[in-house]
Formats: sequence, C-alpha cells, structure tokens
Amino acid sequence: MNIGQASDATGLPAKTIRYYEDIGLIKPARAANSYRDYDGKDVHRLAFIQRSRGLGFTIEECRSLLSLYEDKDRASADVKALALEKITEIDRKLKELKSLRTTLKTLADHCHGDDRPDCPIIDEIAKGVLA
Repeated sequence: MNIGQASDATGLPAKTIRYYEDIGLIKPARAANSYRDYDGKDVHRLAFIQRSRGLGFTIEECRSLLSLYEDKDRASADVKALALEKITEIDRKLKELKSLRTTLKTLADHCHGDDRPDCPIIDEIAKGVLA
C-alpha cells in the first residue's frame, strides 16, 4: 500500500510516517517506481508506535519498546521496567502540575478581576523579569 493508504489505516499523517522512516523506526519496501510500499507489518509497527506515543513514551522509548516487541526472547521484566520508569515520570509531572495549579489558583483568588490595573497575577509573573 502507498503512504496515503498507510496513513488512512493508522490515522497518522503522511508527514509523521515519513519522519518515522527518516529516523529509522520503520523501513518500508520500495516499489519499482521507488515509492514507499507499506505492508501489514509496517502498518502494525506504525500503530504500535502511535499507541506507545499516546501512552507518553518518547521516540527513543518507542525504539526500545519496538526492540523488545520484536525480541521473542525478551524478559517481561524489561518491558515492565520501562513502564514503571514512565509512571515515575508521569507522577513527577503530575506533582509539578498540581503545584502550578495551586499557585495560579492562589493568584487568581487574589486578583480582583475588575477595571483597575493592579493585578497580583501580572505582578507575580513580572517578579524577577529584567526590565
């Protein structure tokens, strides 16, 4: 199938599919006319990458997951370790986001939100900014 059909089958934009090829995540065959020729395995691989990205894995982590997926002698402990590392990263990000939310909520609560120009939100953002 051509790149448009692969795009339709996976929901990935053709540009993304080309990028994944450029960085070596997929290697479709070439037809006689030199066009990319995707088979079922390529589409499955693209869907695997898409799902991995949807779970928050980076391109390099996807590369590791693909390698583990293709290694039939892999230890599931290796896959679990990647997942647990991602969970730790997500937990850290959640903590940061909760802190940001708390700060913004406090600032918004202290802002009168009226026609006056004084605003604690702007004042806090401006702290430390070089004039």
